[in-house]
Amino acid sequence: MDGYSDHPFRLICRRWGSACTYSEFINAMDLEGKQHPHIGGRLFFSEEERPFGYQILDNSPDRILIAAQILRERNPDFIDVNLGCCSRSVCSRGAGARLLVEPEKISLILDSLVKNLDIPVTAKIRLGWDEKNRNYLEVARRVEQSGVSALAVHGRTKIQAYTGMADWDAIAQVKQVVSIPVIGNGDVKTANDISRFLSHTDCDAIMIGRGAIGNPWIFSGKDQQDCSKEEIYRTMVEHLEASINYYGEDHGLVVFRKQAVLYVKNEWPSPATRHEALTTRDRIRFLQIIRSILLD
Repeated sequence: MDGYSDHPFRLICRRWGSACTYSEFINAMDLEGKQHPHIGGRLFFSEEERPFGYQILDNSPDRILIAAQILRERNPDFIDVNLGCCSRSVCSRGAGARLLVEPEKISLILDSLVKNLDIPVTAKIRLGWDEKNRNYLEVARRVEQSGVSALAVHGRTKIQAYTGMADWDAIAQVKQVVSIPVIGNGDVKTANDISRFLSHTDCDAIMIGRGAIGNPWIFSGKDQQDCSKEEIYRTMVEHLEASINYYGEDHGLVVFRKQAVLYVKNEWPSPATRHEALTTRDRIRFLQIIRSILLD
């Protein structure tokens, strides 16, 4: 998740049981031209995150191969191709979910990566561009024919973005038509959803994104409401410390604040308290506010 799946967040999720971690998406153009001022931060990962994969996106088979080869030098466990990002800025230049309307280009991209890399290649797709163009079965077959090692499927179209309900039936269909491992994604928000999703789709694994923000315990089979206030507070402190260690004292707190919103989403006593917590740049004051909300 762009803006969320940074190194500190991945560490917390791994602590609570996530089996595999992906980088935030990496634009191949930024690697080729070294244009993005913060690209270095997106490339870092630690040994405790393994198995770890770089998630890359682009619309050019040549450029995405160059980017993957550059990333291969950092020794990830796999390379993942993003064919599902629905953001306007990504799709407007033909990348992410926009590639779903060009299945032949998807084949070119994946064929090239599988042929030229010596580590596994995976891909993530959506169901199609819109309801009239749900070509997920064709795309899934092409992905498999390219020789990728696993396919992740988000159960919505590009136009849906994150609205409506994820179509678990469609994900189950993908599982039935391909023989490679299928990772399902969409509307797994609680621990109870995990068993329902696996039973419904027969997927080999589940990818949890937004459902883990403020609720990393989902990877251990429980939800935030199953945790004591002390455990929530300790996890927040650990996450904040990881963020400060990674980004530095000032920026680390700023980055963490958007995660804090969901850690304490049902506990804010007043708009004024929430505003102070999410604007202060004083770590001690921030923790005092959070402690008073959860423990006092």
